[in-house]
Amino acid sequence: MTIRPPAPIIAAVATPPGRGGIGIVRVSGPELDRVIDGVVGKRLAPRIATATTFRDASGTALDVGVALFFPAPYSFTGETVLELHGHGSPAALRLVLARCLELGARIAEPGEFTKRAFLNGKLDLAQAEAVADLIDAATSTAARAATKSLTGEFSRDVQAIVAAVTELRTYTEATLDFPDEDIDFLRGHDAAGRLQTLRTALARLLSRAQAGALLREGLSVALIGRPNVGKSSLLNQLVREDAAIVTSIPGTTRDTVERSVELAGIPLTIIDTAGLRETRDEVERLGIERTWSAVERSDLALVIIDARDAIDALEGADAALLARLPVSLPRIVIHNKTDLASIAPRVEIRVAEALPRRHIWLSALTGAGIDLLEQEVLAMFSTHGETEDAFLARERHLVALNDAARHLGIAACHIGESSPPLELFAEELREAQKLLGSITGEFTADDLLGVIFSRFCIGK
Repeated sequence: MTIRPPAPIIAAVATPPGRGGIGIVRVSGPELDRVIDGVVGKRLAPRIATATTFRDASGTALDVGVALFFPAPYSFTGETVLELHGHGSPAALRLVLARCLELGARIAEPGEFTKRAFLNGKLDLAQAEAVADLIDAATSTAARAATKSLTGEFSRDVQAIVAAVTELRTYTEATLDFPDEDIDFLRGHDAAGRLQTLRTALARLLSRAQAGALLREGLSVALIGRPNVGKSSLLNQLVREDAAIVTSIPGTTRDTVERSVELAGIPLTIIDTAGLRETRDEVERLGIERTWSAVERSDLALVIIDARDAIDALEGADAALLARLPVSLPRIVIHNKTDLASIAPRVEIRVAEALPRRHIWLSALTGAGIDLLEQEVLAMFSTHGETEDAFLARERHLVALNDAARHLGIAACHIGESSPPLELFAEELREAQKLLGSITGEFTADDLLGVIFSRFCIGK
């Protein structure tokens, strides 16, 4: 058994940089009597706000505020915690923090308070990650999804599946220990049925996690097309403001213009790009290079053409543009300027080679058909009604869930054989259990913890 040495006292400003009405210095450690005596100078009752003056070593007042004392283990970190709530002056906060450092604390590393909460069993790893996700949430829907993870809903669903895998492993291991029982024992306990129920529950959890990952990461949407097809007008419609200059002169946009917007709770980054054409203008050429760079980092391409061109006449520059897009990049072909073509807004889905291609007719000038475009974007990423039930999952969660689902799928193949290889069946269950346990931190390498918590803000 490894015994960790006593953790040092850590301190940091827990409120954002800049001036504000309130600023907080947070201190956590095994023994804070010296810090409390040196800053506050009097005994503090647990969990009761105490009006006080914060003082330096000579007794000179540094600030006037409120002190909160949380004795271990009844605190966020599980250690004794002191919070000094003063005025939101960066200078005053630095003075109070410096006093805490004089009294034996050290500056906290990014995420160190939350890491201690995890190590002390106050949060599991998925909950700890949700702390940072809630802080960074860009939309109200993302904030609600992060709160679900923070309160343990995601972890409880993962743990329920782990418990079911463990139970199935128990039956399997018992069969291996008593080979005379063999497969009849597993059949008698409906191992195949239990496994199918497990796989269904895991698929449902993965779907909710994927919707949550979309809420967390958002989508990057590139508007591309030839000059003067209405890319900037479409940007302005989508973000509901005049974000880009619109003129009848081709090549007005020479650099990428990015704006953020929320669509059904999903943060979108809309990127207007330079019109794609052959040019000798050096500035315009650089803008076109940036256009293709934006395409490479996008999740979706909106390819804009003139609605007055027939749908079957995507030739020349438009065809070359579509051909140059990465094969795996989802795209929607926007037939803009329906107001000039006397065409009603509509949606068509046509099969191009192996992939369906969506076509939308709209007017970026009048806004007619913009709602159709927004609905299709949501449909492409399967988010209708799912974001309200989502967890704010991270990429490592999705990888673990997908890999666990793959191992359970292999296990299902083994158990379905006439003479099931039970050792292989048991091994697939063990791998699935280990992967699921890594989400909540049951099986987690120290280097992964370092990566996770290093991305937190200091003071949290």
